[in-house]
Amino acid sequence: MNKLIPLFASFFLLAACAGTAPTTEPATAPAADSATISTPAATPAQPEQSTQPQTAQPEQSAAQTVQQSTQQSTQQSAVLFNSQQLDSYRLSTPENIPSADNFTGAAPAIPQADSAATQARTLDPYMAFPALVDEVFAYADSLYKAGLVDSATAYLERFRIIKPLWLQWEKRADSLLNEFGKTRAELSKKYEPLVLKIQNMNRAQAAYSLVAESADSLVALNPGDSLVTWADEQKKIAYSNTLQKARRDLAEIRALAEGRAEFNAAQEKLKEFQLRYRDFEDSLQTAALAARIQELAAVADSVAKNYWATHDPAQALAQADTLKNQEKFPEAKDLLNKLMFSNMRQQALEKYNALADAYCNKQRKLTSQLFTKAQKQKDPQNKKSLLQEAIDSLDNCLVEYPDYSQKQKVVDNKNFLQKELSK
Repeated sequence: MNKLIPLFASFFLLAACAGTAPTTEPATAPAADSATISTPAATPAQPEQSTQPQTAQPEQSAAQTVQQSTQQSTQQSAVLFNSQQLDSYRLSTPENIPSADNFTGAAPAIPQADSAATQARTLDPYMAFPALVDEVFAYADSLYKAGLVDSATAYLERFRIIKPLWLQWEKRADSLLNEFGKTRAELSKKYEPLVLKIQNMNRAQAAYSLVAESADSLVALNPGDSLVTWADEQKKIAYSNTLQKARRDLAEIRALAEGRAEFNAAQEKLKEFQLRYRDFEDSLQTAALAARIQELAAVADSVAKNYWATHDPAQALAQADTLKNQEKFPEAKDLLNKLMFSNMRQQALEKYNALADAYCNKQRKLTSQLFTKAQKQKDPQNKKSLLQEAIDSLDNCLVEYPDYSQKQKVVDNKNFLQKELSK
């Protein structure tokens, strides 16, 4: 009886060992929600085992097998990827890949755009998509350099299979373009009569006020951004056409006053001009021409009909030139105005234009000096005072000689100084 007890004990021990022997089924891939993000470690491939349970093993060997199985399970749960599993199944689920929040490796140098600036500007696909792709490559490279080769591979694999999505986006873009095209065609047909009317008006060089009225009517109908832009361009064309015509008409009025001394007729035509070209008062400075006509009329009244019968016009013309060289501009201007009523009217007009150039060039030079001096001032009040003096010098030119040959440069310089003054 004593001999049978150890025999039964051995039998039950062998049965227990057989029940705890590990199976040879390959370990399944870890679930996405149970994967832990950590530094991966190389996991050696397990040797293939028989699918039949072992029926006879020493007690110590069975215990070691159970311990190795436990260690293998612990290692698999502690690592990110398993090479054998990657080859047999899939690379990774999205949760397996380290994100920028928990990745401790060397992060890629990706410039961060200002969020407010990004919202303020329109997204450019030709800039946004390449930048996004560069970020993907940079992050994959950073994973690789940090030793997370499997993670880098899985990350890029996800990028490579994006093509079906891109095809869907293209189809959606085609669908939207088709819808937009139908809407544009409907709008084009709806506003075609008014569009043709504006086109014909500009071809006939109609007055700017008429074209502007029709263009504003088109914009008020909210025809779409393209037609709104087109209407604005048509207004600019009409403005340019009318401005050229207005300049020709104004030159005729000036010639009537300065060339023929017909001041009453010039004043009447100027009044008609101002009514017809109200939109061009500032551009053409018709008020300055009106003042010039009044100035010449006043000189004509002061000069006796027989004045030049007792004075030499040629000598007076030479004297005016001398006064200009001496920078006695008011005296030279007064003498030249008198010469407008002599038999040397044309020569006096040429000298008058030369006097305007000399006077305005001096004012521009003074403006430049004042601006340079203002830039060196540390006191803001002194700087503003000098800038205002510079602007006044340019105004002197525009007031005294509104028909100065370099008038546009003077206007541009004045606008620049006014911006500096407002800072």
